[in-house]
Amino acid sequence: MLDCAIIGGGPAGLAAGLYATRGGLKSVALFERGMPGGQITQSSEIENYPGFFDHTKSGMDFMDGWQKQCFHFGLEHRMDEVLQIQKYGENFTIQIAGKDPVSAKSVIVCTGSTPKKIGIPGEDEFFGRGISTCATCDGFFYKNKEIAVIGGGDTALEEAYYLSNICSKVYIIHRRNEFRAAPSTIQKVQNKENIEIILDATAKEITGDNTGVSGILLESKNGNIIKLEVPGIFVFVGYNVNNNVLKSSDNSFLCDVNEEGQVIVNLKMHTSIEGLFAAGDIRMDAPKQVICAAGDGATAALEVISYIQERS
Repeated sequence: MLDCAIIGGGPAGLAAGLYATRGGLKSVALFERGMPGGQITQSSEIENYPGFFDHTKSGMDFMDGWQKQCFHFGLEHRMDEVLQIQKYGENFTIQIAGKDPVSAKSVIVCTGSTPKKIGIPGEDEFFGRGISTCATCDGFFYKNKEIAVIGGGDTALEEAYYLSNICSKVYIIHRRNEFRAAPSTIQKVQNKENIEIILDATAKEITGDNTGVSGILLESKNGNIIKLEVPGIFVFVGYNVNNNVLKSSDNSFLCDVNEEGQVIVNLKMHTSIEGLFAAGDIRMDAPKQVICAAGDGATAALEVISYIQERS
């Protein structure tokens, strides 16, 4: 039986594995079908992680050292697909695709969330080369440049306002005639001089070349085509929470989640189920930053160590 099963191999999962193994747990396995690293491995450049300021290195390079460090201290990587987490009595059962179930005394879920796509030509081609889903991560690359933000909710408007303090101009593109954000947030962006709002417009195509994004084509409600020449496009149209491993056959959840499907945790990453922890972007109110996810993972692992010790 495992002392701890970690589901998901992004920054939260790897940090949890590092702290759990260095903290003395003897049997810790990280379940990740591919190589660990998470969404950050798709980034072409990392600039906002303290102590890492090498512009020649990509997100893949950045996470490579994390993997080596974790495995050095005894973290086991199992390239298995976890289908479901169940709890019977004090222990958990991890259902694995094509294999026998695995038992664990504790579980840390770090499966994250995935930004939703618009689904237009050029989106996949230029992701990470002018298309971003993180203003905090990539906004500085467009300092004193014009950029476009796609979305109409609180996140889109808040990130647009953040970007307006870095970029020379921000276009907010929304396919409806009004925003879904809080009135105070709407007023804030409406009052910002370098934010231009484009409503009733649908993104049709993202254009570019070998150097990256060069612009975006929009179609207005009356059928007119609008072309914006911008080197950067930020997409904020929501997230898909990767919470399937917590669902039972009747679609109920093993632990408490909010209306968006994010796991409800306290400051110590405890869920509503004893011995089950959640860390990183799957949890409620996650800042969706590598450094924050890593902190979540470390916190969860320390709590697991205390939990295992209390059971001994």
